[in-house]
Amino acid sequence: MAKKQIHTKYTDFLHERLKNPKLAIAYLNEALKDDDQKVFLTALKDVLEAQGEDISAFTKKANISRQSFYRMLSKNGNPRWNKITSLINAMGLQVHISYK
Repeated sequence: MAKKQIHTKYTDFLHERLKNPKLAIAYLNEALKDDDQKVFLTALKDVLEAQGEDISAFTKKANISRQSFYRMLSKNGNPRWNKITSLINAMGLQVHISYK
């Protein structure tokens, strides 16, 4: 039971921090550096949850179905680039490329 409580406290802590747009962007940028795309997708989900997005409204804005949204952010999800960019655009963000 204690592990669940610690996890909940961490999740609450993380979501509280990710309410700040600058910290949310920094968090997403760090997640993009990982070779595993699941890290970025998890970070994206964390930011959406932290910012209290209404998932139904958000998926409409992103022009994807709720089912597709949950599937792409699931453990076994493997979204196409256009789906990821739809989410990023719906969040009011954009992707930039730079040298390492």
